[in-house]
This record gives sequence, C-alpha cells and structure tokens, in this order.
Amino acid sequence: MLPVVLGLIGVAFATVGVLGVRGRLQRNRFFGVRTKATLRDDETFALANKVAGVPNTAAGAIALVAAVAAAVNPALALVIGLVGLVGSVVVASAGGVLGHRAAEAMPEQAPAGCGGCACGGGGCSVLTRA
Repeated sequence: MLPVVLGLIGVAFATVGVLGVRGRLQRNRFFGVRTKATLRDDETFALANKVAGVPNTAAGAIALVAAVAAAVNPALALVIGLVGLVGSVVVASAGGVLGHRAAEAMPEQAPAGCGGCACGGGGCSVLTRA
C-alpha cells in the first residue's frame, strides 16, 4: 500500500513540475505554487511554477525511487517510505518558497483604465497619481 501511495505522490509532483517548467500549467486553485503573489495574474503564476518546476520534478523522482525501494525491500518499507515522503515534501516545499519569492519580485501590473493613475470622476488628476 505504501509504495502505491508514494508512487501516486511522485507522479503528481513530477507532472506538476514538468508542466511548470514547460510553462503549460494554467493558473488554478489546486496544483502548483498558489500564494497571493502567484495568483495575481497568469504571467506571475507561470513564472513562479517555472522556478518551482525543477524542485517539484526532483520531489517526484524522490518519491518514485522511494516507492520502488519500499516495494523491493518490504522489511524496510516503512522506513524507506517515510524518508522518501519527508524528503519529497521538503524538496517540493523548497520549490514552492522559491516560486513564491520569484512571484513577489515581479512588479505588479498597472490597473487597466487611464494609464495606472488613480482615476476619479472620469479623468486623471496630477494630484492623484500613484
């Protein structure tokens, strides 16, 4: 049972990582790096998940190797499984932190309207520019 769970976790991490690196992971509420900064817009989400993609792929590989090792050696399956699970979660979390930091470093886009100034009464005022 443990090798199956680790295998599923590994496939999930690896899939999200590869999609992130390739820029194919669309902004969503379930997969990838999802923080306030990364969900700001599609471009920021794509950058964050591109940065986090390599660590997520590595986390998937760690979980898959642990799944195979646990299946091959049932006597140590629990120890191997726990080490593999903790290792993959730590590496994926580190990737998430890197992705979040990359998203925070991106400048926010100016709001649509009158060129990014604070609009009031249908026009832009020199005194209300941000």
